[in-house]
Amino acid sequence: MIDDKYLYRLEKGETFHILDQDGSANELDPKLPPDVLLKIYRMMVQARAFDEKALKLQRAGRMGTYPPLSGQEAVQIGSAFALDKSDWMVPSYREAGAMMVKGVPMKLQYMLWMGNDWGNRIPDGVNCLPVSIPVGSQTLHATGMAWAANVRKEKNAFLCYFGDGATSRGDFHESLNFAGVFQVPAVFLCSNNGFAISTPVVLQTHAETIAQKAIAYGIRGYRLDGMDVLASYVLAKDALDRAKKGEGPTLIEALCYRFGPHTTADNPDLYREKEEVERIKKEKDPIARFRNYLVKRKLWDDQKEKALIEEIDRLVDAAAKEAEKAPVPTFEDLVRNVFAETPPYLEDELNYFKKVSGGGKP
Repeated sequence: MIDDKYLYRLEKGETFHILDQDGSANELDPKLPPDVLLKIYRMMVQARAFDEKALKLQRAGRMGTYPPLSGQEAVQIGSAFALDKSDWMVPSYREAGAMMVKGVPMKLQYMLWMGNDWGNRIPDGVNCLPVSIPVGSQTLHATGMAWAANVRKEKNAFLCYFGDGATSRGDFHESLNFAGVFQVPAVFLCSNNGFAISTPVVLQTHAETIAQKAIAYGIRGYRLDGMDVLASYVLAKDALDRAKKGEGPTLIEALCYRFGPHTTADNPDLYREKEEVERIKKEKDPIARFRNYLVKRKLWDDQKEKALIEEIDRLVDAAAKEAEKAPVPTFEDLVRNVFAETPPYLEDELNYFKKVSGGGKP
């Protein structure tokens, strides 16, 4: 269990971390098996490669608006690895990396941002909700699902991702209050990257931290170095294990930094300095930090790095090409998955849409 010195009660807790930037680990190192460590690193590299490809596709007019994730790989990948198969992931729109770990293919995620709604159909057997676009709304979904699990006496947990901007929404507060009252098995993971689009955290709340908001709802609250993948894994696993033991929900504030814009429709140069971004990339890159750790463990070298990059680039390119060739939903698809038997009024609407579109697609 995590030491209570990191817990937010009436006093401020310490920020939970394991890795220094040079890859040195403190006594909290979980000493994961080498094969697990290498899988974690692979997924971090894949998440960034996916992200960089998506940006190129969007700039080339081959994809719609896209929310970049680079800089937030550690909190996503580390926490996702803490989930058991039976646990549920409830993502926001920026969790492409976490969703890959859970089992959502890159192809589907590219399809989603290309405007192909089949990309938002989660594969059977993967306990992950579709991407939620309205800010903060997924916190309600996670709380409701976790409450249902309690009612059914199921022993799985629910990991809900959201950004600092979501904490300014009523849904967030309703969710945490309800979760605290009914002690649901949910972990609320806030990726605090400093800005809600262009609004800094200091203009969103007068509280010193987001983690301390847990106190008001009577739940556990922690502040995490969200650019430390091992710390993200350990703290998320501890919170998920507590949830499954009936010890209630946890709020985790993960301090991280998005290297790119809020979305491709945003210009971050208007509200932060380029020099700041470059400095943080150089000093706190989560992938470089974990790579340094692997090198110290004698699990990684330049030759392995080169081979991995080449392999991941091939996989990412293939996923993008497959996504562009994928069939798109038809008008029938709009109504066929709503009711067990399509009611007459929907059939009428379907026929109308077909008529006015000349039989085309949505």
